[in-house]
Amino acid sequence: MITETGKVVALSGDSVWVQTIRTSACQSCSARAGCGQRALAKVSGGRANQILVANTLGARVGDEVVIGIDEQSLLTASLAVYGAPLLLMVLASIVGYRWFGGTDAAAIAGALAGLGAGFWWVRRWQRRGGDRYQPRLIRVNSAHSVTCL
Repeated sequence: MITETGKVVALSGDSVWVQTIRTSACQSCSARAGCGQRALAKVSGGRANQILVANTLGARVGDEVVIGIDEQSLLTASLAVYGAPLLLMVLASIVGYRWFGGTDAAAIAGALAGLGAGFWWVRRWQRRGGDRYQPRLIRVNSAHSVTCL
């Protein structure tokens, strides 16, 4: 399970908006010296991200929460999102070149058609996956403030 700590900033029906800072994962990662994610976080100043998560644990605004996603789900989704359009683009480029005159224009048209088909397939595949590819609340660390008079 890949986890990240964040703070609940808003409620939205049965879900909560959780704000996380991108750099926290980079501090403990062994690959941080050569990672593009760390470079992006450095450029953006560790900008906060907000994500909508189902509120299965009754979190409230101001609570510190831990959200997580299964490693296998993340790997599968990453391979599908990046691999399928790329693979279909290359295959359609070859098909376009061989079947439609052997010109560069046919290869380019095939590549664009394959890329579009790849994105379309990934979109349909994602919808069938349901909540499997969504982060979820793991734990709530209540952090309510007390005002003294």
